[in-house]
Amino acid sequence: MASRTQAHQLSNGLFVSGMPEQLKERLPVMSSRAVPYTGGDVKKSGELGKMFDIPVLDGPTSNPNSKQLPQPSRASASSQPSSGSVRSGPNSGSIRKSSGPMPLQPTGLITSGPLSSGPRRSGQLGQAEQAGPVPSKVGYGPAVTSLEDDVRVGFKVSKVVVWAVMVVVLIGLLVGAFLVVAVKKMLVLVVVAAVLGPMMVGLVWNCVWGRRGLLGYVKRYPDAELRGAIDGQYIKVTGVVTCGSIPLESSYQRVPRCVYVSTELYEYKGWGGKSANPKHRCFSWGCRHSEKYVADFYISDFQSGLRALVKAGYGAKVAPFVRPATVVNVTKENRDLSPSFLRWLAEHSLSSDDRVMRLKEGYIKEGSTVSVMGIVRRHDNVLMIVPSSEPISTGCLWSRCLLPTYVEGLILTCDDSQDGDVVPV
Repeated sequence: MASRTQAHQLSNGLFVSGMPEQLKERLPVMSSRAVPYTGGDVKKSGELGKMFDIPVLDGPTSNPNSKQLPQPSRASASSQPSSGSVRSGPNSGSIRKSSGPMPLQPTGLITSGPLSSGPRRSGQLGQAEQAGPVPSKVGYGPAVTSLEDDVRVGFKVSKVVVWAVMVVVLIGLLVGAFLVVAVKKMLVLVVVAAVLGPMMVGLVWNCVWGRRGLLGYVKRYPDAELRGAIDGQYIKVTGVVTCGSIPLESSYQRVPRCVYVSTELYEYKGWGGKSANPKHRCFSWGCRHSEKYVADFYISDFQSGLRALVKAGYGAKVAPFVRPATVVNVTKENRDLSPSFLRWLAEHSLSSDDRVMRLKEGYIKEGSTVSVMGIVRRHDNVLMIVPSSEPISTGCLWSRCLLPTYVEGLILTCDDSQDGDVVPV
């Protein structure tokens, strides 16, 4: 018995064999229409210019009585075919309808920026152009430490000793004054003056030679090996430096790849001259402009050959002892300023009037030999030298008649003659 053949009826009434054909869901067809090139003329753009509120500057359109087309809703926009990459719906990608009229570039392209700003650029440069003019020298950011003040060197003397000396001197003055009035003898005043005289001389001596005494103490401090350094130990390392992730550049001479740079402008004030700063006294040099920067760098030990990371950036306390050199010297006889110096003054908004000026610049270039004093830190096989949390004291230097001198932060010293000692790295 043969199997019965299946059949189905069509819409016109005929019976045909076989199973009915299943209808497949048709995918939406995205049609595209070519957008005519307008060449920057809004009158040739048709309705496209009206949708983006582009004004016509050189006369009315061909149909002055036409009204602005309303913005289609989300449903109608999704049902209409798109014309290229430009859409008139609310989700229009990179081109959106702004609140005011948008200009048309000479190339015929529609952009969101003002016409006076010029062509747009991608990346950080385009953002900088929108924000305003780019300064001549951009700051390094928080990763680089800006040293605004000079190194502070003070004397560390016990407060008890200071108060005891002051009380003894006051009592001696009172007793001496009483004896002068009552007994007519000046013996006590002579004794007090004999005691105060050497004390005042010693104080002035320490103020003048205290900084040199500290440098002598740092120079005589023995060097340590990084191989045997213990975590938390205060050491001094001497070796060759290399730049970290952010190399520095000097401000005037543009010396590249430095770990420390300083530029200072000094002015001499006579009897009736202008003051460089509020604390500038007559017949002296005053600092008018100062900028000092230091960043993280590496130092390679001479003794062990190991390399350590010196944490001098991110606002760390650093005491650099680097002697700057005079690069520009303007005197009364030499009034002709070089173009490079005038350009530097203009970049820093400094006037170039008739003043006696000196521009000093110091730096530590990559490959120089330096000495660093700080605390050793070991973290995940990384050897670091960080600033000390407490001030470092030299102790009493009796041979030089110096009181204990202290300094805060990471001590950084460099030889004066660096041009011949730079090692290529």
